Amino acid sequence: MGGDVDVELEKPWRDLGKYIEGRMKEAKYEAELALRFLEAGMPRNAAGKAFQAFKALLGALAARHRDYLARRYPGVKRLRSGKRVEYVDWLIAAVPTGLLLELARDLSALEGPELIHYANAALNLHEFQYNGLDRSGVLSRYARISSVEEDVKALAGYVAKKTAELA
Repeated sequence: MGGDVDVELEKPWRDLGKYIEGRMKEAKYEAELALRFLEAGMPRNAAGKAFQAFKALLGALAARHRDYLARRYPGVKRLRSGKRVEYVDWLIAAVPTGLLLELARDLSALEGPELIHYANAALNLHEFQYNGLDRSGVLSRYARISSVEEDVKALAGYVAKKTAELA
């Protein structure tokens, strides 16, 4: 990982191009960090970073297909500041976890069906980050750490591949 990372992410309603660029950098760096945490024996941290990497990538992909998503997500959202923005722009900026799978499903028609698979893996890793392993399968979908490691590597690899393709 080299270079500086800009911590201030441009809002999509201000400059969509800069937003996409920032989210792609974020996705790449978060994926790299996920693998580093995995190598350091910190699987829960790795899972969280892999999830963040995918979420950043999904935000960039959503921004690339803003016009398509605007038809699927109409309306206006009022921000805490009182400012009103188009709902699609808020969705692109926030990429809410509760809508992550739905957003991936919508974008899979444009970006490939594997997007849904990786969205599910990201959500599984997000759940694992908070709940850890669970041999009974009640609190976490992971019963073995090797499964977590495989998913972190696969998700980080997918994010790295997509960010390289889109750069």
